[in-house]
Amino acid sequence: MSNLKVFVDVEDSRWTAAIADIAAVVDKVKDEVVKRVAGEVDFLSDDKSFTVNLCLSDDASVHNLNKEFRNMDKPTNVLSFANIDDEMFDEVLENETEIELGDIIIAFETMQKEALEQGISFYDHFCHLWAHGLLHILGYDHMEPEEAAEMEQREIEVLAKLNIANPYREE
Repeated sequence: MSNLKVFVDVEDSRWTAAIADIAAVVDKVKDEVVKRVAGEVDFLSDDKSFTVNLCLSDDASVHNLNKEFRNMDKPTNVLSFANIDDEMFDEVLENETEIELGDIIIAFETMQKEALEQGISFYDHFCHLWAHGLLHILGYDHMEPEEAAEMEQREIEVLAKLNIANPYREE
């Protein structure tokens, strides 16, 4: 049992039509991510409660967020806003018992289009993007080649436990 809880906000009803028990899928992926990073993300072992907000949205909403926060005038598949990047995170971690780690927003249309283009199921691509976003929230990044390799390896491990093929494989 993890001390990390996820609050899911389904803004677009196509999500629940595409993945029947979205809450169970979200928890299953979250549990696998936490297992893979438990020894690396020290604060997860603290006797505290952690939360992540997952918003299942659409291209229009993600486009607006991407434009406002990343100066990119287009939608993207997933956005992550990690509170651990906040300069006050260490103080919050020390003084609070319930800590919000951040927000993840996934765009339905972009994700669906990518799944079709890659010839993978909507479910598999969702699991990958959710794991990817959660790893960002937990402090992983892919700006440098070494960071990217480590983050991708965690994603591959999580997805393998869910019987999902390596999304980074060469065809």
